[in-house]
This record gives sequence, C-alpha cells and structure tokens, in this order.
Amino acid sequence: MHPTVERVTQRIMDRSRDERQRYLDRMARLRRNGPQREVLSCGNLAHGFAACGKRDKSALRLMNQANVAVVSAYNDMLSAHQPYRDFPEVIKQAAADMGSVAQFAGGTPAMCDGITQGQPGMDLSLFSRDVIAMSTALALSHNMFDATVLLGICDKIVPGLLIGALSYGYLPTALIPAGPMPTGLPNKEKQRVRQLYAEGKVGKEALLEAESQSYHSPGTCTFYGTANSNQLLVEVMGLHLPGSAFVQPGTELREALTHEATEQVIRLSAPNGGQKGLCDVVAEKNIVNALVALLATGGSTNHTMHWVAIARAAGILVDWDDFNDLSAVVPGLTRIYPNGQADINDFHEAGGTAFLIRELLDAGLLHEDVETVAGFGLRRYTQLPQWRDGKVLWEPAPEASLNPAVLESVQEPFTSDGGLRVVNGNLGRGVIKVSAVAPDHHVIEAPAVVLDSQSAVAEAFEAGQLERDCVVVVRFQGPKAIGMPELHKLTPYLGVLQDRGFRVALVTDGRMSGASGKVPAAIHVYPEAADGGALSKLRDGDRIRLDAREGTLDIIEPDDWAERPPTQADLAAHQNDYGRELFGWMRAKADTPEKGASFFWTAQND
Repeated sequence: MHPTVERVTQRIMDRSRDERQRYLDRMARLRRNGPQREVLSCGNLAHGFAACGKRDKSALRLMNQANVAVVSAYNDMLSAHQPYRDFPEVIKQAAADMGSVAQFAGGTPAMCDGITQGQPGMDLSLFSRDVIAMSTALALSHNMFDATVLLGICDKIVPGLLIGALSYGYLPTALIPAGPMPTGLPNKEKQRVRQLYAEGKVGKEALLEAESQSYHSPGTCTFYGTANSNQLLVEVMGLHLPGSAFVQPGTELREALTHEATEQVIRLSAPNGGQKGLCDVVAEKNIVNALVALLATGGSTNHTMHWVAIARAAGILVDWDDFNDLSAVVPGLTRIYPNGQADINDFHEAGGTAFLIRELLDAGLLHEDVETVAGFGLRRYTQLPQWRDGKVLWEPAPEASLNPAVLESVQEPFTSDGGLRVVNGNLGRGVIKVSAVAPDHHVIEAPAVVLDSQSAVAEAFEAGQLERDCVVVVRFQGPKAIGMPELHKLTPYLGVLQDRGFRVALVTDGRMSGASGKVPAAIHVYPEAADGGALSKLRDGDRIRLDAREGTLDIIEPDDWAERPPTQADLAAHQNDYGRELFGWMRAKADTPEKGASFFWTAQND
C-alpha cells in the first residue's frame, strides 16, 4: 500500500474506533434476531404477504427462503430514474427463479438538480438526501426482509439510500444502477452555447435546443457530475456488481446484470448461509477506496459532504484533511467533462471502472482486502461484464486504455494529484477543486464583489459591474441559511469573465458540485455567513487572496476588520413557500459541511 493511503486509513480507524464498534455491535445484535419474519405475529405476517401470490406466500411462511426488499427512487420525470420502472419485475422474477421472493418495500423521493437549479426547489435539494434516508428506513421497517436492493442514481439519492439502509446494515445490500443515456451534443458545444447565451449573443430557443440535444433520452446525464460520481464510487466500494455502473439502459446486458445482482444478494442472505451485510462492505478501507477513486477521476465536490455522511452512518469519522492528504498522492487518471470534453460513455468504452481499479490497485492506492457484494477482494472488480451467447461473462479490463485522451495509466497520469484541496484562513474553511483549473489561475488576489444571491451575480454581470479582476463572494447560501443550493447559474458568467482575460474567483458558503470547472471556486466555506462566519463581515472592495497551492483563503485585513459587525441578511424569501417552510427544523439543526451537513447527529446530541 502507498504509505499515505495506509496512514490516512489508519487515522480514520483510530478516530472512529469507539463509534464504529458501537455501530457494529448494534448490527451484530440485529443480525442475531433474523430472519426477521420469525418475530412477527401471525397477524403481522398475514398483513406482510396478503397481496402476494400463492407461491410467494408459501415461501414466506416457511422462513427458509430469502425475501428481498426493493427500495426504489423511480419516477418517470427524471431521465436517470425512468428506466427503473421495469426493474422490480425483473428482480421479482430473478428471486422466483431461486425459490425466493422480492417485494417492493417502498419508494423514496428523487429530485433533479438539473431541473431545480436556480429555482425555489433547489433550496430543498441538499436536505432531500436525509428525507430519502428516512424514507429508506421506513421502507425497511416491516421486519420482513433478508436482503435489500436499492434502485437509485443521482445526486442526493444514492447517499440517502445508503444512509437509510445502513440502519439495517446487517442485511446484505446491493445498489443496482440503470446506466447513462447515449452521448448527445458534445460537451464543448453545450458549454459554448451556454456562454453565448450568458453574453446575450444567442436567444433562449438556441439554448433550449442545445440543452435538449444534450439531455435527450432515458438514462443518467453523461457529464461527470454528482450522479456519475455516485455510480463510480459505489462500484469501487464493492456495492455494485463489477463493471456494471455505466452499462446503458434498455440493453440485454443491463437487464441481465439486474437479474445477477438480485441473485447475488440472495446468495449472501442469512437463509442461504450468508454472514455478511452492508455494514461489512461500508467499512473504513472501502470508504478510503471511494475517496481515492473520487480524487483519481476529478469527481463531484458534493462528496466532500455526502461520503462523510455515509461514513458517519456506519460509525466511520472522515474529515476534509483525509481528502486533502489523499489528493496530494492520488494521480488524476481521467478527462471527463467538466474536467475534459469526453463523457461517461467515452470513459466506459476506454476501459471504465475495471481499468481504473486495476491501475489504482497495482499502484497500491486502493485496498484489495475488502468485502464486496461480489465476494471478498477488490481484484474481482478489474473485470468488465459482456453479453455473450445469452449470458453475462466477465472479462479482464484491457491491458492499455482504449482511449488515452480520456483514461490513462498511473504511469502516465493527466495530473500528479487529485485536484482537491482544503483551504483555510481568516475567511473560514472550505474546499476547492482544481482539476479543471489552469495552473495560472490557482492563485487569485483581487478586490471582493460581495453579493447575497445567484440572481444578484447575474444582475451585476449584465450591468457590466464585474468587468474587472475580482473575487465574487456569494454568501448566505449555506445549509443553515437557505439549505445550501448548488450555484450552477454562476458558471457561465464567471467563465465568460475569465475568457475575457480577467482574473476571477468565487468564494461561497454554497455548493458548485459537478459544475465546478475552469474558474477557481472556494466552496462549502464555513462557518457560514448565517452562522456569524467571516463572510458576513466582508464588504465590496476588500482584498481577498485565494491560494489553492498553499491552501489558504484570506482577507488582506483592513484596519476595521475586527470591529465590523456581521451583516444580517433577510432570508425569508428562501425559507418559505414551495415547501421550504417544512424544512426549517432541518436548516436549524444542520451540521457543518465537513461533518456532512446533516441534522441526524446534531439532533441526537441535543
């Protein structure tokens, strides 16, 4: 193992020892009670299988066959989740073929940031993760199940499903992906049209046509944002079947992999002699493997919160220093938009997760000795599934990348590090992703333009007020303020300014996520402005230095800095209407981004 990976893993184990042991003890106690149907009264059990057919009722009465819970985030508006419509029937048939049963245990909400960005619903986005976690726990609450399959793809959905399922971590659990849509309009062209629209050079019809050619069919969006980062990290953790993350929907291989995944969780279940559950796969080494994969691929900055929260649900304590230290030694092996022009289909065709995992394993950057849903050891995940003669066969990843412009070896990386840095200073603590930022933009020192909303940035841009070197500060965007929406609308404006030759950067207590691109952006900054953080004291013209090389974020302090009172923003317009009033208690209880921005553990400690 690489010494830094070893050191960070041991540090996480030491930090987590007590919390992790309490979690594992709880899972062991719950496991001893199973199969759970045995503790149900006759009335409970009759209710539990009342709608089943005769064969399934007989199997559930006998207690010696597995009952698989299906928890799904299906809806037919989200392209990524629309393919899940038919998955439950495939899963039920796969279970029946093994003499077992599958029941649709429950659904969870699934919202799309691509639809809600810049809209009121975006203020609910981050907290939807914890609503999904609670929905998953409710779905599994009937004590009817011996195994779980989770159907979900996108931003908050996979983390929410995992956090909820970890409350039932004694059950073997697999996530089943649905796959990306085919490649549409090239990302470079989409980006060009967006910037032309921001400059007023093309109209809304041209922009809508470009967006429609990009997002055009069932399947996950093909850029490497949070959704596809989810899929890659889950696979590297061993929670998918090997090589299954990016197989497109509507194919024979996709359906066969769904069938295979169901069979595998049944094999792992207690009625079939299984002894391992989700709690054994979501372990310290698997979490570190996920962080390494995130860094090696320039994945979504959202996961500096989401994977912290997932780990916490399994009793594992991760912080941003762990990301930072790993990033310093993990090479960048991919070029996928927004860190390049290729999409996730190009990555998969170049060798995909199997090639990536083999490269990182051979370099000592991933732990091989881990539990997975495919069995013990991550080496199994260096194979890709193929559809041959009516069945799934796994074949080794190609020896060399089939597209070196998209996927490279450890010996010839695109970058020497993972491109994620922690920044600290008198303005607070945050993260910055520089994998798509040119080196001469890693350090920006310029006067601040202090604004309190995305719309204010758009207005300032259109009025010509940003036509200069500047650090745009967008504050009162944190979880306690308005729920920490993603600030996607800023990307075209700031990109235009940079293309015009201005030295610009963004500093915010909000999020940028998969949209983080060529403009340096210190995000997730805390203490947030609404919590009295230093951002609330800033004024236009204050000189700010953002240094991604040294990891600093500072105001070059004016004489009156210490005496300035914090600004108090009127946030009522973001805290009411469109359901936002229902989430006030979540905002009030939200933890810091470095602790996952969840209310679960802060509420427990009150």
